Amino acid sequence: MRNPATTPTITATHESWPLKEAFTISRGAKTAADVVCVSVTDGTYTGRGEAVPYARYGESIAGTLAELPRLTDFSTREELLKRMPAGAARNALDCAMWDLEAKQQHTSVAALAGFGALRPVLTAFTLSLDTPVTMAAKAAQVRDLPLLKLKLGGAGDADRMLAVRAARPDARLIADANEAWPHDLAEALFAAAAQAAVELVEQPFPADCDDVLRTISRHVPVCADESLHTRADLSRLKGLYDAINIKLDKAGGLTEALALKREAEAAGFSIMIGSMVATSLAVAPAMLLAQDAQWVDLDGPLLLARDRAPAIRIEGGVMSPPEPALWG
Repeated sequence: MRNPATTPTITATHESWPLKEAFTISRGAKTAADVVCVSVTDGTYTGRGEAVPYARYGESIAGTLAELPRLTDFSTREELLKRMPAGAARNALDCAMWDLEAKQQHTSVAALAGFGALRPVLTAFTLSLDTPVTMAAKAAQVRDLPLLKLKLGGAGDADRMLAVRAARPDARLIADANEAWPHDLAEALFAAAAQAAVELVEQPFPADCDDVLRTISRHVPVCADESLHTRADLSRLKGLYDAINIKLDKAGGLTEALALKREAEAAGFSIMIGSMVATSLAVAPAMLLAQDAQWVDLDGPLLLARDRAPAIRIEGGVMSPPEPALWG
């Protein structure tokens, strides 16, 4: 979308995609993926993007829908970074602009961003927060999936991690506490994570209380999620976290996320690429970021009762690049 002949038209809609079963984390449960889908058209070509407004960051479906149509006097993604704050609204619009620009130039988003042909990547599969017995049983039911992500919630997490490890001694494990670990249990929980051979623990403490990471013994690497949104956060996180989880919705689109990834790698952070629970349209742009990430967590489409068509193909945890008819 550079120097368009006409002002682009933006359309934003709310869509609700039922999940196979309730998805539970420390902050609550959901039974559907509520997303905002944005279309940007120049009258000939149309680009699409999808985002998930997240209440944790003060976002809502209604607020995102109200924000998007007002933006009509921009011409580049770089201008968009200056005009809108990071978040779901900017993400959906930025990804739609990438998709439109690729169609206008009869190429792929990967080529526009300086990538070669995209390769398949291995994604984690998420186990919702539940009892140790239930999480272990669900881990045993997906023996074809080699990388599992455990949603944790504080008390009882040691038993959860050890139970899943016993059920799946072959699997790689990562864990996400979603800010729920009490400070007085943290060292014991890190020790249990090490005993269960967990590779990474995401966001054990609230984002406004994560300075405690400087004072406790950590037995496994720690990844920033809620504490990390854009490049502006990196300097504060140095020395606290070993890795960062880049999500398009937090970064506010692919444009910022690509720059964030470059700066984070230069600063010595390991990289996880994650997403909210959403359809293949939301996940597709993150495939560019996932190409050389240490951990990929883009399993949202696997949690849906149904997905878009065409959907990203995921077999044995391996995600194929999106078809152009979907995005990019």
